[in-house]
Amino acid sequence: MHLVIKNKIKFKYINYFIVYFLIFSFLFRVNSNALEVQKNIFFGNKDAKIVVKVFSSLTCPYCADFHKKVIIKLKKEFIDSNLVRFEHHSFPLDLAALNAEKILRCTNDYKKRIALLDEIYAKQEDWASGNDINNINSKLSKIAKKYGLNNDNINNCLVDKNLEDQILEIRINASKNYSIQSTPTIFINDKKYIGNNDYYKFKKEIEKLL
Repeated sequence: MHLVIKNKIKFKYINYFIVYFLIFSFLFRVNSNALEVQKNIFFGNKDAKIVVKVFSSLTCPYCADFHKKVIIKLKKEFIDSNLVRFEHHSFPLDLAALNAEKILRCTNDYKKRIALLDEIYAKQEDWASGNDINNINSKLSKIAKKYGLNNDNINNCLVDKNLEDQILEIRINASKNYSIQSTPTIFINDKKYIGNNDYYKFKKEIEKLL
């Protein structure tokens, strides 16, 4: 048991190291001004008066908790009624989160992407708990196949260096423009939200702006 725990901890820190290495490599070889960055994922009316930006890592348990307790309810009450736009800003903290972001971008279907993000967070404890990246990728693939993706689609996204660069660029811009240091970090109309995952408190902040 102790050996399994130690291996998981070791794998976790190796994952962190890999992401920082990829960021360093990206900065070294790419002129970020020349890269056409894929837009952040957003749900809801693009012209909505209120914009909720969530900078998150898909392996972050606090991000999953916020999504399940706040964003799901926000979608039903404010996003679907076009009052609020929700933006998911990629800030992967490890290789597993980076790969999950790639798979999330494999589908261009709006409704499927929403549902896929919801399930990635809902089942985070399952797929993110592997001690081998291939095992994690396999678990993510099983989830993604429910949303019209096949092995070829998924594998092509996982090895797509351009897609990887786009996600890393989004993270770099988040650090530079919003001083993101931890996940989740939430902004409501570019004002940082300081609070817990209580939906009713968050809802009050939204209602002040309506």
